[in-house]
Amino acid sequence: MSWGTELWDQFDNLEKHTQWGIDILEKYIKFVKERTEIELSYAKQLRNLSKKYQPKKNSKEEEEYKYTSCKAFISTLNEMNDYAGQHEVISENMASQIIVDLARYVQELKQERKSNFHDGRKAQQHIETCWKQLESSKRRFERDCKEADRAQQYFEKMDADINVTKADVEKARQQAQIRHQMAEDSKADYSSILQKFNHEQHEYYHTHIPNIFQKIQEMEERRIVRMGESMKTYAEVDRQVIPIIGKCLDGIVKAAESIDQKNDSQLVIEAYKSGFEPPGDIEFEDYTQPMKRTVSDNSLSNSRGEGKPDLKFGGKSKGKLWPFIKKNKGATPEDFSNLPPEQRRKKLQQKVDELNKEIQKEMDQRDAITKMKDVYLKNPQMGDPASLDHKLAEVSQNIEKLRLETQKFEAWLAEVEGRLPARNEQARRQSGLYDSQNPPTVNNCAQDRESPDGSYTEEQSQESEVKVLATDFDDEFDDEEPLPAIGTCKALYTFEGQNEGTISVVEGETLYVIEEDKGDGWTRIRRNEDEEGYVPTSYVEVCLDKNAKGAKTYI
Repeated sequence: MSWGTELWDQFDNLEKHTQWGIDILEKYIKFVKERTEIELSYAKQLRNLSKKYQPKKNSKEEEEYKYTSCKAFISTLNEMNDYAGQHEVISENMASQIIVDLARYVQELKQERKSNFHDGRKAQQHIETCWKQLESSKRRFERDCKEADRAQQYFEKMDADINVTKADVEKARQQAQIRHQMAEDSKADYSSILQKFNHEQHEYYHTHIPNIFQKIQEMEERRIVRMGESMKTYAEVDRQVIPIIGKCLDGIVKAAESIDQKNDSQLVIEAYKSGFEPPGDIEFEDYTQPMKRTVSDNSLSNSRGEGKPDLKFGGKSKGKLWPFIKKNKGATPEDFSNLPPEQRRKKLQQKVDELNKEIQKEMDQRDAITKMKDVYLKNPQMGDPASLDHKLAEVSQNIEKLRLETQKFEAWLAEVEGRLPARNEQARRQSGLYDSQNPPTVNNCAQDRESPDGSYTEEQSQESEVKVLATDFDDEFDDEEPLPAIGTCKALYTFEGQNEGTISVVEGETLYVIEEDKGDGWTRIRRNEDEEGYVPTSYVEVCLDKNAKGAKTYI
């Protein structure tokens, strides 16, 4: 099966077909190029997606990623970043192994095709020239034969006419002979050109055109094979990254399998454990006795002595609710006294660890400077040992400062660890307060007391406190306007507010909300103009007035 023999007369169609083949190859190159652009775009989008959901450094979000589920998510994002890299590899390999290679081949193919069809047109022009020569000699032979016939007829006519002179007859005879000779010469020339044309035509259709068309056929078959090989490469480029993509997916599965729900639950405990103990039983208070209402033995005010009156704060005592719960309005105290005991202990321990690391870093720097100084002493040409004295003194001062700072935080840490319920069995928390059952020693000096959020304050000794009357607090805040109500609440459970700053509520009772829960678990409410205080937020159902000042939403 050869184009040279089967398609000997289809020169124009073969020219169109080979041009179509090149167009198809260029179309395939364009397809692969667009695929590489898609792979790059997809990889870029995957990388941006992974980067978008990465936790920001030194942010609260980064701290939240200590949970195993979040760590698995981070691993997934990292694997997706590697996954995106493989799509970039696909794009690069397709560009280098297919697009560049085929583009160069197409240029070579166009040049080869142009050369082959140029040879074909040249052969066509040669055979057409031979045909024209043949036609010309044929017409000349035909014309000479006709002229010879006419000259012969004229001679015979002259020879038969008796009136014509002998000279005229001889002239006609000679002219007839000349014409006959010319016809013979034309005949010989026509015969020679005809033989030559037949030879050229045979060569054209049986040698030249078959050879040229064979080259064109081989060129076209090579194009087809090359396109097939490129398609195989196209698939192989994808196949090469499948193992690595599989590893990325295996990494995601492994990260998912590493999730430990029990560990995450323990981390929640460590993150939010306050260190308080649940409230104890409320003792029965007998109102049948002819005496004032007694204060529960387990209340906070009991630590001040049996004879001390229970100071109640009315609507004008908003600023004196601190002994019950401390509001963190401003910068965080250095000793983290605004935190619950357990959280405070963790923060202090973290601070101590950070200071120890800084001390170790400074000590390493001091050792390095000392070694350098020794080198300078042994080899003065390398440097002046005295030039390091100032730096060495500075580092030593830094170490001393850090050690003093560490001792300060360690003292606070020891203080907190001595107060935690797990370390002091006598420590108790009653009605949402962290309180010690051991009464403090009265020595006419300030005594530390712990608020329910783990903070500490100084309260006056028993001797000085008994002299303080509730009217003193009222007088101090006479000029303060009562807080406006920002909503209402309904008591879900009965709460006995036996400690300073709290207020008792009965299940089903409706009261006014004057201050939202600030995150400490307590809501400030008011019963009437003179009765207000704090109740646990979980004991009431709050409905804030959206039109009230400071109100944000409905709960």
